[in-house]
Amino acid sequence: MSRIAAKFAELRGRGEGALIAFVTAGDPRPSLTPRIAEVLVEHADILELGLPFSDPIADGPTIQASDDRALSAGTTPETVFEIIERIRSGSDVPLVVLSYCNIVFRPGVENFVRRLAAAGGDGIVIPDLPVEESGEVLNAAKNQDIDLILLASPTTTPERLRRICSLSSGFLYLVSLLGVTGARRGLSDEVRGLIARARASSGGKLPLTVGFGVSKPAHVSEVLRWGADGAIVGSAFVDIVARYRENERKMLRELDGFGRAMKAATKLEH
Repeated sequence: MSRIAAKFAELRGRGEGALIAFVTAGDPRPSLTPRIAEVLVEHADILELGLPFSDPIADGPTIQASDDRALSAGTTPETVFEIIERIRSGSDVPLVVLSYCNIVFRPGVENFVRRLAAAGGDGIVIPDLPVEESGEVLNAAKNQDIDLILLASPTTTPERLRRICSLSSGFLYLVSLLGVTGARRGLSDEVRGLIARARASSGGKLPLTVGFGVSKPAHVSEVLRWGADGAIVGSAFVDIVARYRENERKMLRELDGFGRAMKAATKLEH
């Protein structure tokens, strides 16, 4: 059983949903990311690290700006693998990377996935990888016991959703809206239907998580009430990093408080 699968099983046994926290690796500088991770994993069940990229088409202004800061600080894919190694040396938290196709395919898919596994990574999300073209990554991921986490949106057709569910592992990433990442005031009612369709398409065997726009404890509670197994929170954490990037102590304190509040919302009795 993978670390990700074991974590969801553990949470089900405790009557909790999963909090998946996203930050961009290397923002505001690579040396700080392990410290940020140390704070976040006190509350987050899974940590997702974004590999900074110059053209993150699925991301809104908040994460785009974090990518720019990380790249300006000299962050490379190898830097991120080294960050993962540092985090793994002190924690068993499941670690997922989010990367765009260019970063994965440039060194060769096998090489990238093998390096991710060697560093201690557990899963990968590639927003611009269509399921129809996922075969090479899927095979490499299986060879290295890495979960390939695919995405589905409210416009995903039933036939395509079934295929995505059959190939995704670890969990399924449900996109809550049409558009890019970023904090939102509320979530669309379409998410409830998407969760139900995904649950039916997966036969209830694949954990379902909701991301894009999930930025408040009320959002986390809502998607769990609608039947999701977890919530992915990114821009809200990244915004804290950006706001206090010149004050490390304040940043870490704010991340700790916000992470605690978001995790409290995963208790299913909420």
